[in-house]
Amino acid sequence: MKAALVVPELASDISSNLDTIMAELSRAAESGARLILFPEATLTGLVNNGDPGHDLPLGQSIPGPATERIGAMCGRLDVWAALGLLERDASALYDSAVLIDSRGRIHMRYRRIQPQWHGKEADPNVYRQGSEAESVATPFGTVSFLICGDLFDDAILARVRALEPDLVLFPFARCFSTDVDPQKQWEETEQQEYTRRVRLLGAQTLMTNYLAGRDLNGGAFGGAFVVKGDGKVTHAWPLSRSGILFADIPAAG
Repeated sequence: MKAALVVPELASDISSNLDTIMAELSRAAESGARLILFPEATLTGLVNNGDPGHDLPLGQSIPGPATERIGAMCGRLDVWAALGLLERDASALYDSAVLIDSRGRIHMRYRRIQPQWHGKEADPNVYRQGSEAESVATPFGTVSFLICGDLFDDAILARVRALEPDLVLFPFARCFSTDVDPQKQWEETEQQEYTRRVRLLGAQTLMTNYLAGRDLNGGAFGGAFVVKGDGKVTHAWPLSRSGILFADIPAAG
């Protein structure tokens, strides 16, 4: 099965980012991808600031106009798509991800369990977490989600490991807080920690991060990686560059 891990360059405009998703879906499908993964908070970037007046309008309903448009494209292209997005449910906001099948239906919705996507002082009545780790059957095996900081929580990792997924989808959003060479910093320190956590998880993991400038809440350095359950990186997309990483993923079983 051919997978595509998209590293989009995000703008501050939701409609522009949605157009980017649609274009990258088409481009990935034309190259033969059957599963297409986008990063965390792909429609907006992780730009929440703790002010509900600013943050709630960033959230999308699930299902809603954005997922319906993406689903219709998945149906036309006969592909599966997974993406992270800020989800609004009435007056609550979640850091969520959805897996949309090739008929355009939401096959799985996951809400990030680990809370550090928002500040410690954020109103808990607005900024909420999920509670369920789960897996679903797909044509390419049993699939689970983790989002960003979930990977670094031992309890969450153990719960997902117990599900014995064939594939873990890992949309994330990361930047470096100091003025460093992102690629050098990643290769010398960060990558080892991410791959160590995947090794503890014990499942092949697809991970992708968006690219954004510092004006988008500090930015993000991009990058995409396929990591085997033993922690070995088999495919990598360089940091600081938008594009698509293609990878042939062995069939489950």
